[in-house]
Amino acid sequence: MEFEKPVRSSLAKQVVTQLEQLIESGKWAVGMKIPAEPELVEQLGVSRNTVREALHALIHNGLLEARQGDGTYVRASTHFEAALLRRLRGSEIGDILEVRYSLERDIARLAAVRRTDEDLTLIRDALSLRNERVGDNEAFVEADFAFHIALATATHNPLLLDLYKYMSEHVQKTIAHVGSLELANVKDQKAIHADLLVAIEQQDPIAAEKAACSFIEALQEGWAAMNEQREE
Repeated sequence: MEFEKPVRSSLAKQVVTQLEQLIESGKWAVGMKIPAEPELVEQLGVSRNTVREALHALIHNGLLEARQGDGTYVRASTHFEAALLRRLRGSEIGDILEVRYSLERDIARLAAVRRTDEDLTLIRDALSLRNERVGDNEAFVEADFAFHIALATATHNPLLLDLYKYMSEHVQKTIAHVGSLELANVKDQKAIHADLLVAIEQQDPIAAEKAACSFIEALQEGWAAMNEQREE
């Protein structure tokens, strides 16, 4: 086997490594606007072209996102998250709902078994806020997602929690797409989520899984109905 002689890493690659470390450590959190190019040039002590090349590489990899006229923002915290987001970006809503179905079912079951009193308090508070925000679709979507993150946290499985968080943008998108359906049927959805809370409180994994399946099935049915109307 023949080996290639190692070459000295370019300045741009070294800058990429430093910026990746800032992102992966959380110092540059997802959603944060990073410093402008001139500031990075000054802090790093390299040319503007080097900084620009490094930023373009991170944008291409999906860790950063350039917003025209605004700046550059952190899009993902790891390469795994960035790869998952790229895969999900063009996915059909129906496919995303199927994946969410599997995740929510396991999250509910594990949360019922593993939740602590502290977890239960967070879940109750999140559900209360979710109920208060009915009528405001954007606020409701945000509160609904916070409730499900509280459930995922209660599984005490960091990999499952991270996977759910990584899908957050697309999970929120599924809720937003069918949000009007959920709001229109809010009494049934409120009852299902109340049942889920009771199951978590009583540490009943079977009932928790059943409740989780019920609300996702309702969203899937609503999405299917919307597609049928569009085709008519």
